[in-house]
Amino acid sequence: MEIGIIGLPKSGKTTVFNALTRGKAQTDAYSAALAPNIGVVKVPDPRLETLTKILKPKRTVPAEVTYIDIAAPSKGFGKAEGPGGQFLAYLSKVDALAHVIRVFEDERLPHPEGSVNPGRDVGTMNMELAFSDLAIIEKRMERLKASLKGAKPQEREAISREQTLLDKIKSGLEADTPVREQRLSENEAKLLENFQFLTAKPMLLLLNIGEKQIPEAVSLEDKFRSTYRSPYCDVAALCGKLEMELTQLDDAEAKEFRSDMGLTESGLDRVIRLSYSLLGLISFFTTASDEVKAWTIRRNTIAQKAAGKIHTDMERGFIRAEVISHDDLIKCGSLAEARKRGLLHLEGKNYIIQDGDVVTILFNV
Repeated sequence: MEIGIIGLPKSGKTTVFNALTRGKAQTDAYSAALAPNIGVVKVPDPRLETLTKILKPKRTVPAEVTYIDIAAPSKGFGKAEGPGGQFLAYLSKVDALAHVIRVFEDERLPHPEGSVNPGRDVGTMNMELAFSDLAIIEKRMERLKASLKGAKPQEREAISREQTLLDKIKSGLEADTPVREQRLSENEAKLLENFQFLTAKPMLLLLNIGEKQIPEAVSLEDKFRSTYRSPYCDVAALCGKLEMELTQLDDAEAKEFRSDMGLTESGLDRVIRLSYSLLGLISFFTTASDEVKAWTIRRNTIAQKAAGKIHTDMERGFIRAEVISHDDLIKCGSLAEARKRGLLHLEGKNYIIQDGDVVTILFNV
C-alpha cells in the first residue's frame, strides 16, 4: 500500500511524514524541486505477534505501508492552475491520499494566506485535484474526437461510450463532486482505472492540530466528518509535532506519555487503521518455510488471486488452499491440534479470503 502525503505549504505535512515513518526529513526550506521523501513502515498487527508466539518461526514479516511526502508546488497553487507534471506523476501512482490540513496556530510560521482556515485549505486542495482531473478529461476528449474520423462502426460505438462516461465525470467534477463520490457502475469504474484520476483515490483528511488542541481533537473530527466523511473519505486529528517528538522515545516511554495526554493509540496506528478501512484492505497470514508473514489484499479477494500476491506461480498452478482462522488457531495452540480437531479446511480457488485467515497454498507448476 502506498499513501501520498499532500498539503499546502506550511501545513506541517513533512512533520507528519516524520511522525508516521520515524523519519528525519527536513521540515524547513523544503522545495517543490526536491524529490519526495519516502518512508516504509511495518504495519502493527497483534495477530502476527500471537502467531509468532505459538508457531515460533525463525522469521516474522509484517505487512508494509509506504508513505510518500510530496512537495506541494507553491507558485500558482490555489489559483486553478493544477499540480505540476512531476507532482502529478508521483500522485498518480499512489493508492490513497492523506491531505494534511493545518489547524495549529504558530506566529513563528505564518500561514501563506495570512490566517489559519482549515475549511478554506480543504477547498483549495480539492479544487486543484479536480482541475488536474478535468485537464486529463479534456486531453482525452480531444483524442477521442480525432479518432472518430477514421473509426470503424464497432470502434465508433466504443468511443461513444467512453465520451459519454467522460462527459458524466466532467459534469460531476464541475459540480464539486470528486470521482470517488460519483456513482459509477462496476464497468464504468473499470474503464476509468487507467486514467489514475486524483479525485478517484480514497482520501484521509489529517487535521494537524497543536498540542493545546489535543483535548478538542474528537470535536474537531466530528465537525469535519459531518461535512466530508463518505465511504471513501475519512477524518483524523493528530498533533504532528508531538507525534514526531515521541518517535525519538522508546515505545514504553512514548506509550506512557500518550496515556498522560489522553491518547489511546499512536498517530501511525490510527492512520494505518483508517487507511485500511478506506481502501477496503484486509490481512491474511502464511506460515511456510519457517516464516510467518502478513499479506495485504483487498476485501472479497478469492483464494487464487490471493495466492498470486505471494507468487505468480502459485496463482497459475493453484490447486487448493488449506485455511484456518487466526482465532481458531490460537484456541488450538498449534496447527497439529487444529488439524486434529478438524478446524483446518480445504478451499477451492473461489473461496473468499477472510481477514485474519492463516493460509497454506497448494499448487503445481
